[in-house]
Amino acid sequence: MARTKGGIVTRRRHKKILKLTKGTFGSRHRLFRRANEAMLKSLWYSYRDRRTRRRELRRLWIARINAAARLNGTTYSRLIHDMKAAGIRLNRKVLADLAVRDAQAFSVVAAAAKS
Repeated sequence: MARTKGGIVTRRRHKKILKLTKGTFGSRHRLFRRANEAMLKSLWYSYRDRRTRRRELRRLWIARINAAARLNGTTYSRLIHDMKAAGIRLNRKVLADLAVRDAQAFSVVAAAAKS
């Protein structure tokens, strides 16, 4: 059987990788092997950091809620506990948004949770 060469398939694959790594430094966007390493690493970083971003945002929301809660004479943990007891179902993202954009509405929520 005759030998087949994968010239066009290989070239397409190489071009696809080089297109993905356009803009990286040095040989990481010129040479296929280095570009492939850079691409694999970047895909892994993006996968990992999509999860890290959620963690960091939650920490930011909690810090903002705690700051606003302290302005209203309570702490973050007490506020969350009181909200659960009062049956107020607002997530941390919405609470943090209220704390930043509408301090009056946050005060109403905090007062409702206390009573």
